[in-house]
Formats: sequence, C-alpha cells, structure tokens
Amino acid sequence: MPYKAMKPCALRGCVALTSGRYCSTHAKQAMKHYNRFQRDPDTNNRYGSEWKKIRKVFLASNPLCGICKEAGRLTPAETVHHKIKLGADGGTHDLDNLMGLCWSCHSRLHAEQGDYF
Repeated sequence: MPYKAMKPCALRGCVALTSGRYCSTHAKQAMKHYNRFQRDPDTNNRYGSEWKKIRKVFLASNPLCGICKEAGRLTPAETVHHKIKLGADGGTHDLDNLMGLCWSCHSRLHAEQGDYF
C-alpha cells in the first residue's frame, strides 16, 4: 500500500519534509511547548516520566493495534490508550487497563466516545 505524500514541517520557515505535523527536529520542541503552555497541569502530572516508562514497556510487549488485530489487520500500535480514563473515572496505569492502538483507531475511539484527548 502506498504511503501518504510527505509535506513540509508545520513550523514556520522549516522546509524539512515529514509524514506527521512536525519534522523530527521540531516535534519534541512542539510537544514541550504544548505540555508547558496548553495542557492541563493535572494531566501533566499523570503523564510524567513514570508513564513514559510504562508506555514503552507496554508497546514493546504489545506491538500491534488491539482494534485492528480483532478486525484481522496487522497495524503497529503507536499509542497506549486507557480503557477506563484516568482521574474522575478511576482508571489507573495498570496493564489490565491499557490497550495499544494505532492513531486512526485511537482518534476514532475518542470521537465515538465524544471526548477529545
């Protein structure tokens, strides 16, 4: 299956081509800016260094998207989703509460639930 055409990085003045929004040089910078100025501080506390370790271990042991796998497709998992949301819903970082998903399934799941991640 062909890949999507590459496009310029979203950072003004950068001409590097990327398949995502930002090139690899500016993606980390954009995420740092988002976490510092736009993300809720409580959310930042829940997704700190401990979460990054848990996420890395989970994706290493569950490399395929759970929803695609059930549908008979083999798609790499790109993010880890909490089945029961953290915070008010009482979800935790326990492995039983996690599911590896590709970005398209993750976005679709949140759109069906009516919330934004």
